Amino acid sequence: MPLVKNCLANKSNALVSVKSSDYVFKVLELMRDNLVRSVLVMDSEKLVGIISQGDCAIKVLLPGLSAHEVLVKDVMTANPISVGYEDDLRDCMQTMISKRIRHLPVVDQGKVVGVVSVGDVVKDTLEHRTGQIKFLERYIKEWDGSQKPD
Repeated sequence: MPLVKNCLANKSNALVSVKSSDYVFKVLELMRDNLVRSVLVMDSEKLVGIISQGDCAIKVLLPGLSAHEVLVKDVMTANPISVGYEDDLRDCMQTMISKRIRHLPVVDQGKVVGVVSVGDVVKDTLEHRTGQIKFLERYIKEWDGSQKPD
């Protein structure tokens, strides 16, 4: 069973975050510089929201607002859904599909320790399935070789 903690083990542990009082322009810079599509919103080390490329595009740029003048708190998703280390990635994918979101903050003992994206979940799930298939192929070959002809 693929777990969130295994998925995070294959990623950088760097958290990309802003304060709710920052301007959206800072979010866009961080996304560009860190090659990410969402940024955590943290106030005093507490997760208060998440802001995505879609939030920036639809709520700021499309209406013709200035990213230099709009505050993160005005466009972020407050109180985002989060997951834990021991959560099953299949459950994460189901949450992402049902809630139409692409990123889930990972919280362990009240502290944000990372983010899993839909891409991370798909990649990790495929790797897990590939490992299962290889195991079954080896098992079948060994089983076939141990059978004596009638």
